[in-house]
This record gives sequence, C-alpha cells and structure tokens, in this order.
Amino acid sequence: MVLALEELGLLPAFDAVYGSSAGALNAAWLLCGRSVTGVRSWWNPDVMRRIMNPLHPLRGRAVIDLDFLVHQVYSRLEPMDFPAILANPVEFHPLATDADTGESTDLHPFVVDVDTVKLALAATSCMPVLAGPPIPLGGRRFVDAGVTEPIPFRTALSQGATHVLVLRTRRADELPLPPPRVQDVVVPRFLRRYAPGTLAAWRTQHARDIADAQTLASDPRLFSVRPPLDAPTIGPIERDPAVLRRAVDLGRTSVLTALSPLLTAS
Repeated sequence: MVLALEELGLLPAFDAVYGSSAGALNAAWLLCGRSVTGVRSWWNPDVMRRIMNPLHPLRGRAVIDLDFLVHQVYSRLEPMDFPAILANPVEFHPLATDADTGESTDLHPFVVDVDTVKLALAATSCMPVLAGPPIPLGGRRFVDAGVTEPIPFRTALSQGATHVLVLRTRRADELPLPPPRVQDVVVPRFLRRYAPGTLAAWRTQHARDIADAQTLASDPRLFSVRPPLDAPTIGPIERDPAVLRRAVDLGRTSVLTALSPLLTAS
C-alpha cells in the first residue's frame, strides 16, 4: 500500500505518518523514499527465514530476530535511508506499548538520530513471546504496538488529525476475534515476567478491537483502504514468498484503485 502512495507521489500531502508494528516498518520505507527496496524483503525467502524461524528457540533465540532485521537487513542487505527519515518534513510516528504502564505510546519524541530510529523500529515490532523481551528506549521499555493500538488512528486523532487515511491489512470479512486458546495461555505468562504493565491491555484487546472496528466504520475523519475479499489471510509469521508477494501486489492495487479516481477528479 505504501508502495502505491510512493508511486502516486502523495507523501507530501500528509503532515505525519503513524505506524504500528509492521505498519511502522513500511511507514519508514515510505518516508525514506525506498518503498520498492522495502517490499522486496517481504518476499525474499532467505531474508524471511532469518527474520522469522520457529526453530530459533532451539538455539536460544526469539522466533522473530529483530536485531537481524534492523541491523542487517535494514542496514546492509536492503539499506534503509535512516537520515532521510529524520530529515523528512512529514513526521514519523511509530507507536509501541509501554511495558510497565500498558499505554499506547507515540515514539516520535524519542526518535532523534539513526540509532533511535532503529530502536523505535524494533520496539514497535517487539511481539510478546515471538520477539523476546521489551526493547529499551528513552529510559522506558516497549513491546509491540499491536497490544494496545494495532491500527494507529486513535493516537493520530488525539493529536489533532482532521483527515486520516487508514491502510488496513485485514479484509472486510475478517472480523476481530479473541486470541486462540494457546496464545491466551502463553502470552500472559510472558507478560507477567517481562511486561507486567501490559496484562490489562492484553485482556481487553478483543473488546478494544471491536470498538475500533465500529469507529473506523462510522467516523467521517477516517478513510480506510482494505485488501479485496479474495486476498489471502496473512498470519504473524507467514513466510511463504508466493503468498507474501501476492499480498503486496493486492495491497498496491487496493490503494491505486481507491485513490486514483479521487486524484483524477481533483
């Protein structure tokens, strides 16, 4: 979806870009003008096997290797232009969940140099259990934004946004569901040990997702773009290159289909 925004040259039309978890990673690619480079990593089998591997715990590592993602993929293999993100007049607002208070937190004030951009990208994507312990940043500790604000429109509205383009990864027929039983057992145990402040947020996640869906459907300030109904269902550790490439292509087409007529009319 951000690839289409870049192709259409629409980034200067925005005051700020907000992102949660993988959405923040894609936002960073958009802000540095390298979305084409960024999307390649999603369907590169060698890269994805290194980033997400269910066998990692057997070697004492997290399933999702954020260190490899940020310091190897984004710094060496598919370089992200971190200085360009910092210099862009369109503000970067990656979100994360405070591990000790459970609050959805805008990391924008902490992003001041290349090192803190990298830390923010790791913090927003630090999925409980799968990505390991919280990421320290600015004297605080953070886990994945999805625990509290997977679709980051609430923070944008609270900070004065009047029009929000919401890029959504789920089809219209994918309704908010409670976490699977195994996840509802394993994740709270992890949070009690590493991020106790997020337990309440985790337990109320499903109700909040339902409320968010209602707001997204009714608030005139919010304009959503979603994948088509024939788009594949993408799990949090999907690695199949064909599935991921199809998802990227469908996301790009969804934005072009939704916005091109508006641009023509204007």
